[in-house]
Amino acid sequence: MQKITTFLWFDDQAEEAVEHYMSCFADSRIVDVRRYGEAGPGPAGSVMTILFELAGQRFIALNGGPRFTFNEAVSLSVDCATQEEVDELWAKLSDGGEEGPCGWLKDKFGLSWQIVPRRLMELIGDPDPARANRAMKAMLGMKKIDIRELEDAAGE
Repeated sequence: MQKITTFLWFDDQAEEAVEHYMSCFADSRIVDVRRYGEAGPGPAGSVMTILFELAGQRFIALNGGPRFTFNEAVSLSVDCATQEEVDELWAKLSDGGEEGPCGWLKDKFGLSWQIVPRRLMELIGDPDPARANRAMKAMLGMKKIDIRELEDAAGE
């Protein structure tokens, strides 16, 4: 069991969100589902929490009501090995949501994600400051990150 688990508060869409996230990531599964009892505060028998894994990482989704909502102060960053992975995750997670700048998006539940190709981190960390700056400048003009455009901007 991992020591720290991300806890996600949904109004009443925890099941829908978990199903959606599991469709986006391989190696995903539901580990446990807890339901509200007669004491509430949710309707008896309805889902209270879902413990689930995405790509081996555990999360807990709660149907907690409308009191709290997500904002960009917390996001989930996804390391992507290829442009194909970036493209696939971007399409799935932004569907019904909102595309943001620099590889950020909000999904249809309002949760913020960063879809980050490994190559981006290599290019903006290049020991040649001019190359790193050109890559950073290119990234700042993008929504979904395009590896080829980054490499071209860096001078590869």
